[in-house]
Amino acid sequence: MLLLRRRLARALDELRGHHPHPGVHPRDRNPTYKEKQENLEGRDLSTYGFLGYPVLQAADILLYKGDYVPVGVDQLPHLELTREITRRFNALYKPVFPEPQALLTEIPKVPGTDGRKMSKSYNNTINLSDSEATVRAKLKTMVTDPARVRRTDKGNPDVCPVFTLHKSASQQGVIDRVNKECRTAEIGCLDCKGLLADALVARLTPVWEKRRELVQKPKLVDEVIAAGTKKASAVAQQTIAEVNDAMKMG
Repeated sequence: MLLLRRRLARALDELRGHHPHPGVHPRDRNPTYKEKQENLEGRDLSTYGFLGYPVLQAADILLYKGDYVPVGVDQLPHLELTREITRRFNALYKPVFPEPQALLTEIPKVPGTDGRKMSKSYNNTINLSDSEATVRAKLKTMVTDPARVRRTDKGNPDVCPVFTLHKSASQQGVIDRVNKECRTAEIGCLDCKGLLADALVARLTPVWEKRRELVQKPKLVDEVIAAGTKKASAVAQQTIAEVNDAMKMG
């Protein structure tokens, strides 16, 4: 199945490379790519492995003819590239792929502990595999409203990454309390983070319990993966056959 993915990616990248402005590839203008360049100093991101990632992402989506793709707002440029590839392929050959639509959540961009978007590249993540102690420790160091320097300073939840996480993890009563008491300095940042930690631990506890259960059942995990691979492979094979037919490749 990996070979099918690579095969489709190569075909899509060739298609995508035929751009009316030589030397200025649309991937170079991808805001996500530019953001990574600015934030990951000291790393060479001018390789195809990084620059070509959106094309591999397009292959992952189109290989299974996805109609909707759950993404964060930062991934919308990548998805638009997929949509553009879809339109070009369907116009040049024949309609094979549906044009995928974005499926955004109420919190389309999750902040990391440093205030930037949560990303492994930035080392600012709260992982599903983290222990309760690790989650609480990470949240204690999370950045807040930069204008709130002292405990008695009034805060602004609208610019606070901690409050953004509250809106995705906490009960409405806690969200309303933080929204009010932060603005009046009735609650401090450490107290606010403690409430968020409690909410996240409550949400993650079932995940931790299921993880511990599955660790004890490696055979079951392998069987689920194998079944999923077989099902996905059948879909992928059919898509590649349709692509080959559309492109007259045998």
